[in-house]
Amino acid sequence: MKLDAVIKSDKVDFSNIPPEYFLIGLLSAFENRFQTIADNTMKEISWKQFFAIICISFCKEAPTINDLAEILGSSHQNVKQILLKLEKKGFIKFQEDKHDKRKQRIVVTKACLKFCDKNNETSSQIMKKMFEGIPEKDIKTTIKTIIKMDNNLK
Repeated sequence: MKLDAVIKSDKVDFSNIPPEYFLIGLLSAFENRFQTIADNTMKEISWKQFFAIICISFCKEAPTINDLAEILGSSHQNVKQILLKLEKKGFIKFQEDKHDKRKQRIVVTKACLKFCDKNNETSSQIMKKMFEGIPEKDIKTTIKTIIKMDNNLK
């Protein structure tokens, strides 16, 4: 069932929920729905694994696990588990840091780049459909709001 159908249904009553609580609930429900669609679209890896790859690719230098954990907003342990699964599939590899032998940097492999190229069109179509009819200014306002919410948590 789509979110708007759930909200309008006679099975739940959201009328007494403050907007802040409602927004957090919407974000959680949306994340669950999005993750399901993304997981079903990319059969080889999960959405969380793909998101890690995306974040690695945006880093100016190959990140460490701690760097990536900070970017993903997750714990070192959770990120390590995601990366171990990606390593097992041949999508990333760990390389020793040139300046600090104690650090390991995360690098995407050619197999990963090939996978991303193969799935680029499908990802673009999903994103286009998801944001259809939403003005860019509304998207930017949402981004600003979520960043402010995140800053307030720290």
